[in-house]
Amino acid sequence: MKLITHNHSFSNPLAIGSQISRTERSRSVKLAHCLSIFVLILTTNQINAQCGQKVNLQAGWEIAYSFPDQAMTAHHDINGKDFLYVASKEAGLRIYNLSDTTPSLVKTIPISSIDNLHVMSVSQSGNYLYLSLGDFFSSKQNTGVAIVDVTNPTTATLTDFWKNEPATQGTGMVQVEGNYAYAAGMGNGLFILDISDKSDIKFVSQFVPDISYPNPKSPDPLKYNARGLAVRNDVVYLSYDAGGIRIINVSNKAKPLETGRYSNPVLNDRPRAYNNLVLNDTLLYVAIDYCGMEVLSVKDTAKIRQVSWWNPWKCETPANNWFNSPGHTNEIAYDKDCKVVFMSSGKSEMHAVSVADPAKPDSCASFGNTTNSQGTWGLGLYKNKVYTAYIFVPLGIPFFSNWSGIKEIIWDNKCTNRTEGNLKVKKGFDLYPNPVLEGKVKLNTGEVANIVVEVYDYLGRKVYHESFETLSPGQKLDIGYLENGNYQVVLKAADRVETGRMVVAR
Repeated sequence: MKLITHNHSFSNPLAIGSQISRTERSRSVKLAHCLSIFVLILTTNQINAQCGQKVNLQAGWEIAYSFPDQAMTAHHDINGKDFLYVASKEAGLRIYNLSDTTPSLVKTIPISSIDNLHVMSVSQSGNYLYLSLGDFFSSKQNTGVAIVDVTNPTTATLTDFWKNEPATQGTGMVQVEGNYAYAAGMGNGLFILDISDKSDIKFVSQFVPDISYPNPKSPDPLKYNARGLAVRNDVVYLSYDAGGIRIINVSNKAKPLETGRYSNPVLNDRPRAYNNLVLNDTLLYVAIDYCGMEVLSVKDTAKIRQVSWWNPWKCETPANNWFNSPGHTNEIAYDKDCKVVFMSSGKSEMHAVSVADPAKPDSCASFGNTTNSQGTWGLGLYKNKVYTAYIFVPLGIPFFSNWSGIKEIIWDNKCTNRTEGNLKVKKGFDLYPNPVLEGKVKLNTGEVANIVVEVYDYLGRKVYHESFETLSPGQKLDIGYLENGNYQVVLKAADRVETGRMVVAR
């Protein structure tokens, strides 16, 4: 999703908001209690396809930001630590502890520590976060990258940061492979950085793809921006905005080489914005703003071909002029087990699309609606949770949004051979499904003698207790009377006590 470069005469809509009365616009930070979880299974009326698999979406907690703070994107710790990392623009990096009933802010990396460069995106490799620095809505900030050590997220430390000179535009995304970071530097193209020493980032090379493709007659440099990327085996898959998709071989770090390119010819006379992508084997799932998502085969990177096109808003028609589109897909994530793609989609908030058959993308569900004046920019996926990030857009370009913050969305990720999201404890205990969507939950284990199962609510009150002389495999626990919310499950055996979290979201 792009708020500037497809509209030459408009300024940064986020910056414009700062000119509006802060008294009128300010709002206090609110943490919505998890017991307020309610079912939101909304399918936009523009989508007629029926998903071949069931994807249920339920609202969890939410955190509202105070104006002018923005939530650009949010990502859960990939190592299983119960923390959320939020790129919060002028508010820097915010780290939330999710282990309690409601999230708590435990650490901030302020922009004052990184030359006042805004934090626009965040990725993770190992115990390190890689921050995309520099406001990409503006021509007054630098492309930059920062590294943050989150071995202990509550005491996260900045190890180093790097910025490109001069200050012309910020960074869309950073991805890491091995000892190198690859930064999508918007109009500055692709940067390759040596990060082998986390305390000393070194510039290696810069590559700016040709802007004469796909419009050789009158390319507008403002619309060609390196925004999202994926990297695998020394090949970078780059979303180049109006420039389509570019494949860049980076085996020689000093001399990157473009080996393939693609742009949908149907859009030759229309604005185009290839915003972000994810790579799955030889397929790319690409978010293309008001044009939905393309599935591309990159088996032969020199001959990229379209496998399918999920185009719910019919962007190629005169009725859709980008500004009035019901949706603007931007950040994208893929669940390999369930074969579902999740996309932030502007005022449509979030869409889930099944790609079980990549040739026939199937609309599964959407979260939110087009009339509630709330619009997303970013999205993060972790197990059975989707974290959507909302931005404040007072002038409505390309959509109006009067709320910024983060929301947790819980989804039913029951798939064949799927175990993620369950309560796992020593010696093979497994609670399924989690979140609990019906009146009973199954406790899977081998036969165990003399075990006690207890459940506690967020106030620490015991709400379930049952003793089993012998716990048979697949024992069902009747918890249909519990209200929606977060609970602690305690399993007590003779030789151990194990605990875990359970979400009830019927």
